[in-house]
Amino acid sequence: MTTTVATPPTTAPLLDVRDLRVDFAGPRGTTVPAVRGVDLTLRRGETLGIVGESGSGKSVTALSVLGLLPGTARVRGSVRLDGRELVGLPGRELAAVRGRRVAMVFQDPLSAFTPVYRIGDQIVEALRIHQSLDRAAARTRAAELLDLVGIAAPERALDSFPHEFSGGMRQRAMIAMAIANDPDILLADEPTTALDVTIQAQVLDVLRTAQRETGAALVLVSHDLGVIAGMADRVAVMYAGRVVETAGVDELFAAPRHPYTLGLIGAVPRLDGRGGPLVPIPGVPAPMAELPPGCPFAARCPMVEERCRTAEPALTGVAEPGGSDGAGGADDAADSEQAGGAGAVGGAGAVGGADGAGGAGRHLAACVRAGELAVRRPAPSEVYPVPPLPPAAVAVPREERAPVLAVSGLTKTFPLLKGTVFKRRIGEVHAVDGVELDIRQGETLGLVGESGSGKSTTLFELLRLAAPESGRIELLGQDTSALSRADAHRMRAQLQIVFQDPMASLDPRMPVGDIVAEPLRAQRAAREEIARRVPELLRQVGLDPAHAVRYPHQFSGGQRQRISIARALAVRPKLLVLDEPVSALDVSIQAGVLNLLQSLKAELGLSYLFVSHDLSVIRHLADRVSVMYLGRTVEQGEVSAVFDRPRHPYTRALLSAVPLPDPAAERARSRILLAGDPPSPTVRHAGCRFRSRCPVYAGLDAGSRARCENEAPALTGPAPGEDHQAACHFPE
Repeated sequence: MTTTVATPPTTAPLLDVRDLRVDFAGPRGTTVPAVRGVDLTLRRGETLGIVGESGSGKSVTALSVLGLLPGTARVRGSVRLDGRELVGLPGRELAAVRGRRVAMVFQDPLSAFTPVYRIGDQIVEALRIHQSLDRAAARTRAAELLDLVGIAAPERALDSFPHEFSGGMRQRAMIAMAIANDPDILLADEPTTALDVTIQAQVLDVLRTAQRETGAALVLVSHDLGVIAGMADRVAVMYAGRVVETAGVDELFAAPRHPYTLGLIGAVPRLDGRGGPLVPIPGVPAPMAELPPGCPFAARCPMVEERCRTAEPALTGVAEPGGSDGAGGADDAADSEQAGGAGAVGGAGAVGGADGAGGAGRHLAACVRAGELAVRRPAPSEVYPVPPLPPAAVAVPREERAPVLAVSGLTKTFPLLKGTVFKRRIGEVHAVDGVELDIRQGETLGLVGESGSGKSTTLFELLRLAAPESGRIELLGQDTSALSRADAHRMRAQLQIVFQDPMASLDPRMPVGDIVAEPLRAQRAAREEIARRVPELLRQVGLDPAHAVRYPHQFSGGQRQRISIARALAVRPKLLVLDEPVSALDVSIQAGVLNLLQSLKAELGLSYLFVSHDLSVIRHLADRVSVMYLGRTVEQGEVSAVFDRPRHPYTRALLSAVPLPDPAAERARSRILLAGDPPSPTVRHAGCRFRSRCPVYAGLDAGSRARCENEAPALTGPAPGEDHQAACHFPE
């Protein structure tokens, strides 16, 4: 639940940003704009969320407040902290502000921490720079800070190096260092992007605790609308380097007044959704160096008019029936001209209100049709064209469908070695230790679990098409341990993979046509067949066949993932393995790729093994789901049964940690915060492997605990024949 310190509307702002502009040096003496006239206002104890696609200027805006941009950046405008101007402040004076008045929580703590210094030394340094503390007192305070953010055994943790911490522990330590000097403002730049959903919930809870303990205001930069819905008091939506809409969090999600905001909300798959096509925002943002005249969103906007292409709309308020705008309705237009003063080009109007009139209640949008959206309040699908999905085939009972993949008792261990020149084996890593999978024709199975649960190792074992270390793998009814080399080569066409990062998986030296044709050549297809199939495949994934001569770097991220899908489909596989295929994409691009996958599945009768850490995506796309923990399947079954009635406490914790892009619903939910990180896979644990983090185990009596400690639970269902099993002794 968001913690907000009540502030009278007339209170002077803590942070006041006016007409902020940032340009970067380009080739041959040119400049490229990154931020174009941003106005922001932040009051004490308030949380401001900043959202937008990659390249919209979110992070540059946050970094410019502290003067952390590289030397190639030119910053103009005004950034005032308690009335003191920070832009142009000498480096020594600005250094006194960093960490003391304004602190930063970076996206990647492994890069932000110095790897050769211990965590404790770095927190102690941050304390002693700004406070008169001796080393012993600073170390005591550092341990208190680590304890505050939930790191176990803080005294011992102080002596650890950054690489010895997990991702979540590093981010918590980064927050501890940020709040060490009780700053007035915390700037958090995508602090949960690279984290599992359970660790994300822990980090967000720590941020709330830090804000409560210090009374700091928080600027939270995130692409995750669910995180913003649960954390923010106000939201600023950025596009092409400027704020295009801002409002209180409830008002913005309930009634967005800019088509871009409406599209972002419609593109998000929801944990409480029920499938169907998502709302994709067409096209990609124009390069900042080549912005067209008029509204920069016009080329992608379904509500575009001719006047949108001539002048860039100002960030103003609009009147609603009955004057419900809270800041004076149509009078906001005049107010914003006086407060922001940036006119139509710069993005007039302060986010939150420069003069205090209206405060957080002001709802401003940079769109000539904002008034129409305010009155109509359309759903995203009423504004954006939603692609129809092909009609599904006649439903066939699952037990009558042909099996595509069957995995039982799969295990895989890796040697744990020590030494540099002469290595010796000192143990084993039990990466996979009891995985069960079952996929039928035309079915999507979602595979979920935290990092280190064994998902990727399971995929590699499947793709080897060889005898597993232990257990059994059957592909299309054939046991992989019995396949000859020739049979394995032939079967490889039936099992293809789409990787997480298309830029890393596509050869940058090859044109796209050759990349798509490569699997066909590996299967010795005829030249005529290859020449016919490549344009057909590119069309099938929504790309222009004429672009087959281009190279991967000439495509956007979403287009590159479509190329990867076309390459995987070239040899007409029966099973497509998708390893986090949309995790690196903006939500607007992700929607188009997910719609494409749904369409291809219906058209071609494909089966998917879809690996993802995003349970909202799994809920949207999958028919069945399998949950892994520490190398083992702990729950599986039909997706609505597992998500609506989870039987394993780990699944319940995963689901409770997934944020909803709905502020009211998000605030009403309860969280199950798991303690610590998963146990080490180097030890084969007796009994239930989840018990050290299990909230159910913590409340059991001694006799029941003994069962969890000594007896490994088997996958069982609540009733014979029901497609929902859980490996838990006390599932209800």
